[in-house]
Amino acid sequence: MEIGIKISQARREQGITQVELAEKMSVTRQTVSRWESGVAYPDIEKVVDIAEILHVSCDYLLMTDSNMRNEDPINENKGNLASFTSVTRLLTTLERKTVRMSFYDNEEDMDASNVICKVEGFEGNWIRVIIMKKKEERKKIIALSSILSFEIVDEEDS
Repeated sequence: MEIGIKISQARREQGITQVELAEKMSVTRQTVSRWESGVAYPDIEKVVDIAEILHVSCDYLLMTDSNMRNEDPINENKGNLASFTSVTRLLTTLERKTVRMSFYDNEEDMDASNVICKVEGFEGNWIRVIIMKKKEERKKIIALSSILSFEIVDEEDS
């Protein structure tokens, strides 16, 4: 099932009109209509907002299999990468890797911004990391929606 159909169905199930969704998303009703008709696709940042407003997961919206609604594929299908979305598959490749993260301007995490972290794993919309500053290590859970990008760092550089 396409993302537009899923947005339309979830919106109707929540009793939200296109106008109401548009207002909550700070877009026009025509934009919502284009998403739902498949003429246009929402930006990835908007997908996160749509999922929150409509009480569905990003995986549900992005996957072609409609059975993923409100499920956590990382925990429920551990090891079965064929059932993951491309985003989830990509994220799971970061587990146990050393990374540097950058954040959206309004979402910056001062503890983890542009420092070396080791990815422990993912739980739903959250990432578990170990922040490594000098000789100190701290564990932290960060919302994936706040992260702009990951840079994989060679172990020797850390």
